[in-house]
Amino acid sequence: MVALALQIASNYANDYSDGVKGTDVDRIGPDRLVATGKATPSAVKGAAFLSFAVAAVAGISLVVLTSTYWLLLVGMFAMIAAWTYTGSDRPYGYSGWGELSVFVFFGPVALLGTLYVQAGTVTWWAVIASIGVGLYAVGMLMVNNIRDLDTDAASGKITLAVRLGSFRARQVFAAVVLAPVAVAIVVSFAHPWVLLATVVALPSLYFAIAMRVDGALRERTGMPAGGLKTIFAGLSAVGLVYGLLMAVGILL
Repeated sequence: MVALALQIASNYANDYSDGVKGTDVDRIGPDRLVATGKATPSAVKGAAFLSFAVAAVAGISLVVLTSTYWLLLVGMFAMIAAWTYTGSDRPYGYSGWGELSVFVFFGPVALLGTLYVQAGTVTWWAVIASIGVGLYAVGMLMVNNIRDLDTDAASGKITLAVRLGSFRARQVFAAVVLAPVAVAIVVSFAHPWVLLATVVALPSLYFAIAMRVDGALRERTGMPAGGLKTIFAGLSAVGLVYGLLMAVGILL
């Protein structure tokens, strides 16, 4: 509940902040509520705050049940990170720090937090495993940012993709989506059946190659970045399967 509510809250918060700043006007990807006028800024902002409230209630309940009161700080930082990603006067998502935040909160914080409240401890192999999970989340964000590279640059949204440029951003993306395979191999030294998670090696390799081919074609034809919908959807599925297979491997 905490994770889901925070995810929904961050999506609404980003929709609201990008919308009122005008950075979603020429967006290539899926329509946003505020930018398209499908919902008022106040309504979207209210939905974000309501989702934050749900996350807070669930989080406080979890803290009370597990007597881990220091996790209140983790929840507070998660909410601040979700809001200031594109909100506030100096949003860090506009300065190229979005990928780092996504890695931290979707990887180590989510996985190790879940482990700690259930097992009361954190192991070395869980820390390594959280890296792989976080990297797939980073890969999905990079697909969006590479797709929106031109429009983000024009609107002053300096994402990591804008800083690196299309060619280098696609190289980094390839490394990001292939690294989780190596992570699974390292974790297998503690739990051999985690090698099941390496079945995502071929799909990950495919996405790495597809992203480079897409970039090469666009550089050759002069077409702006766009689409990448298939890569985003496929990478989402691969990241999910990766986490499930890793969990099954640890269970076995």
